Amino acid sequence: MPPFHHPGRRRALHALISLPMALATPTWAQPAKSNSGSRPVTISQIVDTSTSQIDVTKDFLVGSRAAWQEINGRGGVQGVAVRHNVIEVNGSPASLRSAMDTLKAEPHCIALVGSAGDQTATQLVSLLAREMPDLPHVAPWLQNVEAVTSPSTFPIFASRQEQIAHAIKSLSVIGINQVGAVYGSAAEYASYRNDLEQIAKSLKLSIVSYRTDGDLRDLALSLTPESPRVLLFVGGTPEMVRFSQGVEKQAAQRYLIAMSDVNLQSIQQMGASRFTPMIATQVVPMVNASLPVVKAYRSTLGRLFDEPPTPLSLAGYIAARYAHEVLQGMDAPLTRANALQAFARRNAVDLGGFRITPDSRGRGTAFVTQSMVAADGRLVG
Repeated sequence: MPPFHHPGRRRALHALISLPMALATPTWAQPAKSNSGSRPVTISQIVDTSTSQIDVTKDFLVGSRAAWQEINGRGGVQGVAVRHNVIEVNGSPASLRSAMDTLKAEPHCIALVGSAGDQTATQLVSLLAREMPDLPHVAPWLQNVEAVTSPSTFPIFASRQEQIAHAIKSLSVIGINQVGAVYGSAAEYASYRNDLEQIAKSLKLSIVSYRTDGDLRDLALSLTPESPRVLLFVGGTPEMVRFSQGVEKQAAQRYLIAMSDVNLQSIQQMGASRFTPMIATQVVPMVNASLPVVKAYRSTLGRLFDEPPTPLSLAGYIAARYAHEVLQGMDAPLTRANALQAFARRNAVDLGGFRITPDSRGRGTAFVTQSMVAADGRLVG
């Protein structure tokens, strides 16, 4: 079988993520005029558009854009229009340094909302704490919440530990006491191995780690009958597809469990094995749920973008809506200092049935659900 390539898809995602905002903004959603005559406030968002992260950030950013356009169409924040300032990085230290310089040059930016993907969000926590401790870092796409803390970072999504615990619990009926951890690249192995080994230990599981600098399909073919039946996959959607194509050649039945960075809707279209159960955790409700916030998301996305609903774009939408709810409830001028105080209170917020209730460790919700690609290719929630 020839190697699995995906440059065309990712080039297309790069093109879409860079489209000017005006192309997706109908008349009804243009920024509303301020009731008070104030200039628009700026909400910034840093997204990693590198090849390894574009599958995540493209959808997350679409959801965020939809939310801010909806918010502006309904009057903005306290009658003041929001300027949604998207800053792209490419995963390199130099581009992140440039993004920080851009933020510092934005005196009217009152919050950084929805930074994504995970590695960029993680690096921003320490950078902001050191260089811009007065800027609220709100609802980042941050997976390892337990290990990354800052008084100015306010996560709202369930952590990787909670995702893994949920996934393993769902498979407990088959007596799981050992899992494998497969890393889609050497960089992900270096970044996440210690985290996952600590999580496995806390769940009283033994763990076997797998890495490769070559073909993931070959790595899958190297598994033996003694290898773990349940494999946690840490990597992107195309990488998981390639790995699954090798797993399907194995005689032993195995389960692939991905974290919320993997998009099962894309997996259905990319030639993944239909003989290996693939499960992905997600930290937001199902996109077909009847919750008011999900209905609003589907309606807004349908009006503004020619994109199907996905958990990642719903997460981006929820990130923006959460920030809006907190800012809208402020009984003070829309300044950076007042915004920081408002987010630091960590009050509970009900976003149309999706409740965010921050705990003492700074997390917003432990909500986790999961979807599975069934043997017939259907997406089962």
